[in-house]
Amino acid sequence: MKMLLPWELLILLSLTDCLAERSARHGPVFTQEPSDSVFPLRSEDNKVFINCKAKGNPVPHYKWKVDGGYIDMDLNYNLVEGNLLINHPHATHHGGVYQCIATNVFGTIVSREAKVHFATLADFVMSLAQVSLPLLMPTILCGRCLCSSPAEIKYSWVFNGRPSFLLQDTRRFVSQRTGNLYIAKVEASDVGNYTCVVRNMMTNATAYSSPTPPKIEVQFPESLHVTKGSSVKLECFALGNPVPSITWRRTDGNPLPGKIKINHSNGVLEIPYFRPEDAGVYECVAENSRGKNVAKGQLWVQTLKDVHMAIEANLQWECKASGKPKPVYRWLKNGEPLVLEDRILVEGGRLAVPRINLLDSGMYQCLAENEHGAIYASAELKVVASSPDFSSSPVKKSMLIQRGGEVIMECRPHASPRASISWRRGGEFLKDSTRRTIMGDGTLRISNISESDGGRYTCVARNPFGTSSSTGTLVVKEPTKITVPPLSVDATVGESIVLPCEVSGDSSLDPTFKWFFNVLLINCTLFLFYCHQGSAGDLMVRNIQLKHSGKYVCMVHTVVDSVSAAAHLIVRGPPGAPEGLIVGEITDSTAQLSWESGPDHHSPVTTYSIQARTPFSIGWQAVRTVPDSVPGQMFHATVIDLNPWVDYEFRVVASNNVGVGEPSMQSKQIRTKAAVPEVAPSNVSGGGGRRGELVIQWEPIPEELQSGEEFGYVVAFRPLGTSTWKQTVLASPDASRYTFRNDSVPPLSQFEVKVGVYNNKGEGPSSHVVVVYSAEEEPSEPPSRVWTRTLSASEIEVYWEPITQTASSWKIIGYEVLCWEEGMQESDAEMVRVTDTAALLSGLKGSTVYLISVRAQNSAGAGPSSPAVNVTTKKPPPSQPPGNIEWNLTNSKIFLSWEHVKAMGNESEVTGYKVSVVSVIAGSLKTRKQMTSMALQVPSGEDYLIEIKALSDGGDGSSSGPIRIPKMSSKRELFLSFTIHRMNFWHNRFKVSRVPSTKFCLITMNPTGTMCLLKSVFVFFRS
Repeated sequence: MKMLLPWELLILLSLTDCLAERSARHGPVFTQEPSDSVFPLRSEDNKVFINCKAKGNPVPHYKWKVDGGYIDMDLNYNLVEGNLLINHPHATHHGGVYQCIATNVFGTIVSREAKVHFATLADFVMSLAQVSLPLLMPTILCGRCLCSSPAEIKYSWVFNGRPSFLLQDTRRFVSQRTGNLYIAKVEASDVGNYTCVVRNMMTNATAYSSPTPPKIEVQFPESLHVTKGSSVKLECFALGNPVPSITWRRTDGNPLPGKIKINHSNGVLEIPYFRPEDAGVYECVAENSRGKNVAKGQLWVQTLKDVHMAIEANLQWECKASGKPKPVYRWLKNGEPLVLEDRILVEGGRLAVPRINLLDSGMYQCLAENEHGAIYASAELKVVASSPDFSSSPVKKSMLIQRGGEVIMECRPHASPRASISWRRGGEFLKDSTRRTIMGDGTLRISNISESDGGRYTCVARNPFGTSSSTGTLVVKEPTKITVPPLSVDATVGESIVLPCEVSGDSSLDPTFKWFFNVLLINCTLFLFYCHQGSAGDLMVRNIQLKHSGKYVCMVHTVVDSVSAAAHLIVRGPPGAPEGLIVGEITDSTAQLSWESGPDHHSPVTTYSIQARTPFSIGWQAVRTVPDSVPGQMFHATVIDLNPWVDYEFRVVASNNVGVGEPSMQSKQIRTKAAVPEVAPSNVSGGGGRRGELVIQWEPIPEELQSGEEFGYVVAFRPLGTSTWKQTVLASPDASRYTFRNDSVPPLSQFEVKVGVYNNKGEGPSSHVVVVYSAEEEPSEPPSRVWTRTLSASEIEVYWEPITQTASSWKIIGYEVLCWEEGMQESDAEMVRVTDTAALLSGLKGSTVYLISVRAQNSAGAGPSSPAVNVTTKKPPPSQPPGNIEWNLTNSKIFLSWEHVKAMGNESEVTGYKVSVVSVIAGSLKTRKQMTSMALQVPSGEDYLIEIKALSDGGDGSSSGPIRIPKMSSKRELFLSFTIHRMNFWHNRFKVSRVPSTKFCLITMNPTGTMCLLKSVFVFFRS
């Protein structure tokens, strides 16, 4: 590479600086270097690529060396970008040590050396004797046992835990002298876990080689320095039975880079092209069924950093590498060994160049090597020489400062070498004084500013390459002062307060107010706060809560200064929850509690109250205590009036002058001791049942009042007027009824009854004595005068006279009506229960004889049945529907006609017809027998469904089915067209009793045009 003269370098560096903002220009940096490789020689591709790639601006160009000499590109060698392509490689001619050289205008770097070999396979030139190799099993130690004779021991091997022993064959042999397993030719199927088995032939005892946890025998160093861009390999191998599995990970949780290669059964981890982000702690984890072992080490990136330095500055680089044997260092500049001069110092991996000049610019590489290889670290040195330049960092154009304050004017021009700095105001250069100081870095500081300090200030920078200046203006303003600061205040929860903050200052400045609460900025857009802006920045705090206690700071900003004032807000609120609640001594009705006070929230606690909860209570309930009112200075109390044998939880609530606080955490659940029951059953009553029974009822005692285990009831009763009680014990706590049976007990006899309680602690109280009647007897007489009325083919009404009170011992509660067909048994009868003296029987068969009987019923049961009454249902209605139905539509009139229905011999005669009109407004009309036509005038705007049925004494006949009539025009009259001698029509109070010699009956509709009359209108025709 041609060396540049100093003036050429200066011009080049100036051009570089001008273009720096457009693109970051730099020397070459390898992104991919050649590595040791073995290439197969195959006839099908006949090409080999050796990779090399570098980044740089301008783009680097490449050269290659092999065995220390430059390669001339010819038919065998070609460059593809930076990669070297070998055409028709030959093992003898093209094997060797290759090195890539990358160059641009900033310098040259060389890659690491890569050994390239070519793999070939030639025919055997001599025969080899067959040998048997022992399979190395470092995790299994299987030797001879200490026995009297080797003949008494037998060695075997188990493969992969299979139940059968490994079979010996022509490939595998087990020595009965040493126990070793020999495999003549190892195959892929032999991979696995082997276990040695020793058997004593005399005692038939068997021993297996013991499984062992992993033990890492080969591991990488705990600390390893790696050069950027190099390749590093970490080795890890573990002994163990079964064979341990090896996994790798980074301790910082980051995933392993995708470029990492793991091979040799995961025992070797290789990181190519090591980068700073690859540095960190790596772990090798060896694991089997017996345990786990971990080895770790930290990889440090060893890199040289590119530097841009001013001319005559001092350069120092240090390069570190580790290896065995200890590596030696060499330095390269632009790919060539560094020429040592008097001013250049090299000590091991350290390079020092004092007072650098333009000729020192270039690409530097540190080369560390030992007998195992060499690694490289690269960096670029740019020596900058330029006159002072303020284009990127001029003096601030305008500086506003309050009177009495301090200003610092920076002067930081870009210059190489460093420029000397001076300041002037107007045309006068400034010197240090009590208020003005020019600091070492060129900064001008003026303290205790007055109005006379305002004006234009110029910074002048000089170095050997030129002079430059930059000017700014200083403007002095009046300082801002807080005239009405916020004051500390006390407030109660729920109140609202205003913290004032008023200022005075320079009228040309607009102050900005900000409020801080406990150092955090307050968001004035929240509903809780309201911030006023102007000359006063008052803060309103609404609906104050305990969390709003703290320090409030009003900070006022202008473009020249900031001032602040602080105040403390103390919020008084209900006390916090008491703490450390403990339940002490417990009896059957009391519990002793103690606790500690919680925060009082700036208002002393006045009283404590105690609440309890049980599985039977609805939420927390206040309980009685001793003392009745617990003062705020007392932290213990006794709870009284508790129920025995009940699980309780307690909590304590504190109160002060502000209000009631939050409850404490509930105590652990405790159970009071058992005691004799104290509560007797209530609502004892009875009566009813069957003849000879005495039924006694009561409300059971709730579980929380049973006071102990084995709870039950004692039921006592005696005939009224006697002295001896009969008792029975019911051991069920849920019992609420007892029935005493004795056929000798007269009906409605009076008994005195009481019910007591007991548990495993003893017998409790009994209820008050009440009088209970024994069961009554069934009615002894049937109802009299039973008669019937046939309504249709399917319905019959039944009537009877009620039984008088004298005929029964007690109150009649209802009647049972029995109905069965003639020829059937009364036991097959259908039964209807009623409380009145009449019943409607429906769903019957037509033209059928039924037998009907009635019997009375009371609480004891049913009495005797009345004599059966015969009744015959009417003939069924006609089964034939009206046929040949015709209708005509003229405007709003519908003309209907149909054929007369003729009843069959076993059917009821037709007495008329029913015409149903179905729409939003529905109704029905009935005609006499002879009429088989009608005319209807109905409102328009609706679709109608018309249905026709024959009428008879047996009920409605079969329907014609719905006939749909489409929408019609608007009319308000209904016409019925038929020949009649007399018609009665009822609607409310309107009645037409005679219509002389007419064929039409006119019914006027309401003004809205709706057929409301048809909702309930029936038109009857009678002769």
